[in-house]
Amino acid sequence: MYDIFFIMRIIIVGAGFTGTQLAKRLIQEKNDVVLVERDEDIVRHVSNRLDCLVITGNGNNLATLKEAGIGKADALIMLTESDEVNMITCSLVDSVYPDVIKIARVRNPDYYVDLPEEIDNSENPLYGIDFMIQPDQEAASAIVNAVEHGAVTEVLDFDDSHYELTHITVEKGSKLDGETIMNLRKVAGVEFVVAYIESKNGISLPSGATIIRSEDRLGILTKTENIPHFLELSGSKLQEIRKIVLVGAGRIGTSIADQLISEKKLDFFGKIFKNHKKNLNPKKKISELVIIDKDEEKSDVASQRFSNATVFCADIIDESFIAEEDLASFDLVISATHNHELNMVTCAYFKTLGVGKTIALVTSEGFASMARNLGIDVAVPIKDAVVDSIMSHLRGKSVKDLHTIGEAGEIEIMEFVVPAGTKQCGKSLKDIALSGVFLVLMIKKHGEEHFIIPDGNTIVEEGDSVVLICYSKDNKRVIDRLSDLC
Repeated sequence: MYDIFFIMRIIIVGAGFTGTQLAKRLIQEKNDVVLVERDEDIVRHVSNRLDCLVITGNGNNLATLKEAGIGKADALIMLTESDEVNMITCSLVDSVYPDVIKIARVRNPDYYVDLPEEIDNSENPLYGIDFMIQPDQEAASAIVNAVEHGAVTEVLDFDDSHYELTHITVEKGSKLDGETIMNLRKVAGVEFVVAYIESKNGISLPSGATIIRSEDRLGILTKTENIPHFLELSGSKLQEIRKIVLVGAGRIGTSIADQLISEKKLDFFGKIFKNHKKNLNPKKKISELVIIDKDEEKSDVASQRFSNATVFCADIIDESFIAEEDLASFDLVISATHNHELNMVTCAYFKTLGVGKTIALVTSEGFASMARNLGIDVAVPIKDAVVDSIMSHLRGKSVKDLHTIGEAGEIEIMEFVVPAGTKQCGKSLKDIALSGVFLVLMIKKHGEEHFIIPDGNTIVEEGDSVVLICYSKDNKRVIDRLSDLC
């Protein structure tokens, strides 16, 4: 297994939106990329857009993979629409080329099993796959996380941390409008870090002299309990969410409903009410959940699975249905169907009807920006999450996680484990820093349980976990600096 960020030869099977976006990112980092796609029309289209070799053929065919150079490849990434093809191909390649890193997108949760200890500790990966990517679960969790924060913003949380990165839009005339980053600490009165700022001029890492303007979008790292305070400072209106409409009863919608009605212990006290809708988990303060899908089979399954929710088999764009069920009176509409354009249209329409908050599942950050311009409160880009997850696995053992920000992924947040033997061990952050290139957001000292927000005098040691933010164009430079061996 690789140790640091270096040029790789990577084969991607499946040239759909995710495969194409991943290839773009990898090519930008000067990696040697080969795309394999069986649809000739897609091959012609992609060949004209990407500076890489594109092969027409079935990616589950060993002869095709040999033509693509699997014998010299560092990684194989399976992104076809079939979970089974992705898994079987990885298993086949593992039997012939065990040293190749194998990554597969697998949507079906049934393939994710609780492993017996003897298998879990084995050096041989399950199914011959080094990393399995489950985009549906990640998207559902992101949506539920947004709901728990009032559906006013996207929130990025970190394992083993009391801190979350909140995306906040500054309203005109709010307490943040016109303040400098330097003076923001006096205004806020709590511990925080401004990680980035999105303005009309683009996205950037701020300095203390940066002035915050209305309509700017800030990335603020702070403790979970401080998020409502920052939302109020930004001028966002907070409201209690008790009544939710969930559009889509597919895998993502089902996962969202599972988490919204979590602990499986529902408020059966609601049964005494005469209303035909039922009360849900009071811990999450949700009193009504309505699930809508126009597919009869999915609706039937959801109805049996979620006995404390009201399930309709209906078309969400049917105005008479919306009026009959008084859906415009709900606090939040979540649209999480497989049709991402419909999700945006649905949420935008419900905003015109007076629904306070909306959340839409969208394809990418570009569509998320478009959704926000339409007045949609939260947009979750599922494809970008998949690309980020795959990229994190290709960055080496030292990079544990990665998340991009901006329409073109201009900025990266990554969790990096300081390797043994680096020249940076024993140095303070102010001595390691590259001004204007990266910013350390959090650090977890080796052996400690939780992250802290450091200062310039914090010493970096072997095994420390460092969460940092940098420009994507500088990621190799940053990783090389932190991995610089003695």
